[in-house]
Amino acid sequence: MSPVSLFLVVLAYFGLLLGVAWATSRNANNDSFFIGNKSSNWMLVAFGMVGTTLSGVTFISVPGAVGRDGFGYLQIMLGYTLGYIAVAFVLLPLYYRLKLTSIYHYLDVRLGRRSYQSGAAFFILSRTLGATARLYLVVNILQATILDSLGVPFWATNLVILVMILLYTYEGGVKTIVWTDTLQTTGMLFGLVACVVFLLNQMGLGLVESVEQMRSSGLARVFTMDVDSPAYFWKQVVAGAFITIAMTGMDQEMMQKNISVRTLADSQKNMLALTAILFVVLSLFLLLGGLLHLYAPQVGVTAAGDKIFPAVVMGHMPAMLQLVFIIALISALFPSADGAITALTSSFCIDILGLKRRADLGEGAQLRIRHRVHLSFCALFLLLVMVFKWIDSASMIGVILKLAGYTYGPLLGLFAFGLLSKRAVNDRLVPWVALAGPLLCALVDYNQQLLFGSYRMGLELLVLNGALVMAGLYLISSPARANVAYSVE
Repeated sequence: MSPVSLFLVVLAYFGLLLGVAWATSRNANNDSFFIGNKSSNWMLVAFGMVGTTLSGVTFISVPGAVGRDGFGYLQIMLGYTLGYIAVAFVLLPLYYRLKLTSIYHYLDVRLGRRSYQSGAAFFILSRTLGATARLYLVVNILQATILDSLGVPFWATNLVILVMILLYTYEGGVKTIVWTDTLQTTGMLFGLVACVVFLLNQMGLGLVESVEQMRSSGLARVFTMDVDSPAYFWKQVVAGAFITIAMTGMDQEMMQKNISVRTLADSQKNMLALTAILFVVLSLFLLLGGLLHLYAPQVGVTAAGDKIFPAVVMGHMPAMLQLVFIIALISALFPSADGAITALTSSFCIDILGLKRRADLGEGAQLRIRHRVHLSFCALFLLLVMVFKWIDSASMIGVILKLAGYTYGPLLGLFAFGLLSKRAVNDRLVPWVALAGPLLCALVDYNQQLLFGSYRMGLELLVLNGALVMAGLYLISSPARANVAYSVE
């Protein structure tokens, strides 16, 4: 299919998103933007969150990593399942009991204002870096497959996509995103299934036969029992659980959609449904990765990592499937960016600027401030995507998980200390402790060989980071009890 035709499809898809945004953002206000007026349907939220959770990185990097790691990602997925259960039955009840708009207000209630602002600041840093890395991956593929041949520079592609996202999230926020994410998740899953079916047919294989071939080729290996390996089974399971707890349960973007559901019971059903759907979908992505690595040598494709999926589709699939791939790719792109910009705007307005506490500001003034913050985050995304273009890593999923280990660790430590202890902290010192955790982790990571010999840390860096922050909070705390109504000790 010609680049011009694909480009027209992208524009038509965007037009559909704008139509949904117009229909859902009429009479929208700040409550619509921040928490969807507490009226979101839990089934829509669960399905739409699949797209947000997976993003373009999963769509491209998980299949691409099968050539290197086999089906080892299943180990992390087992940990994800444990993490989602913990979020559903430990964190969600807490958030609903406090009737939160921003989940970081819990830290204000439990530990103090500086703790609250530190948590919000680390979320803003974490989500900004993670979302722009995901956005870069998909924009880069669209650039290579369509826009380079049309003579459009990368910066212009990046700018246009961010303007598109800005247009359909500007007014409706969460109220709009619940619906657009549902549409986009449908597009992404349709593309996934279509590519799997095509590859099976092209190789004349059934599902069982394909898995047997993957096993004989070493692509279907799952478990790593070498303790020194970063992919060691128990390290992956534990890390997967903590990644989910931190990157979902302590992430405003993910929880903003959950707490937009009317009742706790429905929000928990949403989380459990999301867990089941994700396990199935991620298994399909691994299957797709195995099929790509079986098929690529047959047609002379030598690309690896993040480049193998686009190379096979654009070079060896019919025009209709190329079209489906582009739609699925865009469907994976938008949920990871639109929700992030909305959540970052919400967190900055509520947690950093204190918009909900400003009795001197009317609805109109608050709306103007929110619009300026929203525009500022779009500009920041534009800049950071260009930085990732300069870095140009071969596997963005590795970059994202590495960044998460550093930036989500302080959130994990802050929430864990609040929930698991009844001690009061010296709130003025909390920002310094939250900064010290990642710095100490970086020092440990740099000196792994000196400290651990042949042992190599992987995703458990997040757990170490959280533990260091929690230990630091203990050192600046006292037995004198603060507000401990929301501890679980």
